[in-house]
Amino acid sequence: MQEPEAGFPRRLRRNDDGDDDEWMVTYSDAITLLLAFFVLIVTFSEVDLPRFEAVQAGIAQRSIVRPSSQLRAELLTTVDSLGMADAVRVDTSRRGIEIELAANAFYQPGAAEVRVEARPVIADIARTLLSPRYNRFLVSVEGHSDDSPIATAQFPSNWELSAARATNIVRLFIDGDLPAHRLQAVGFADTQPKVPNRDIAGAPIPENQAINRRIVVRIHR
Repeated sequence: MQEPEAGFPRRLRRNDDGDDDEWMVTYSDAITLLLAFFVLIVTFSEVDLPRFEAVQAGIAQRSIVRPSSQLRAELLTTVDSLGMADAVRVDTSRRGIEIELAANAFYQPGAAEVRVEARPVIADIARTLLSPRYNRFLVSVEGHSDDSPIATAQFPSNWELSAARATNIVRLFIDGDLPAHRLQAVGFADTQPKVPNRDIAGAPIPENQAINRRIVVRIHR
C-alpha cells in the first residue's frame, strides 16, 4: 500500500485511479444551503400570504364603499335616465361633487321660477340624497348670471336674480323632503364667469353668456 506523500494530509491525496473527488464535498454543502434558502422563502411566503390577502381585501372594500364615489355614480345614472345630459353636468372638484344646471334649460329668460319640465331632475337628486348613506352630505346651491344687466321690479339686478334662482332650487329640495339644515342658497351674479362674457372689443359673446348663466349644486361633507 502506497504511503501518502510527505507534507500533504491523508484526505487530500489522489486516489489510486488518479481522480480527485474532493469537489463533491463543496458541491454537497452548496446544494444543502440552497435547499435551506428555498425552504426559508416558502416558509415566509406561507406566513405572509394570508396577511397580504387580508390587507388587499380591506383596501378593495374601502374603495368600493366610498360614499362620494357611489353618490356621483348614482347622480350620473339619474341624469342619463332623464335624458338631461345636455343640460346637466355632474363632476367632482376639491370642493366636492358639482352638479351644473344650464339656466336656459331650467328658467325662462329673466325669470327665477324653475320650468315644470325640469323639476323631475331636482326631485330625483333630492331622492338620491335622502338615502341614509348620504345623510352627512350638505348641499350648497349657487346662482350665476352673465353680465347683461337686468332691472325689473322683481329683480333690480343680477344679484337678486341669481339669488332667487338658487333659492327656488333649495325650495324644491325642501319639497322633496331634504332637511333645511343641510341646504343653503347663494347668488354670485356675474362675479364668477366660467368663460369671458365679452370679446376684447367689449362686444358680448352670446354662447359664452349662455355658459355663464348656470346653477351649481355643490354637494360636500
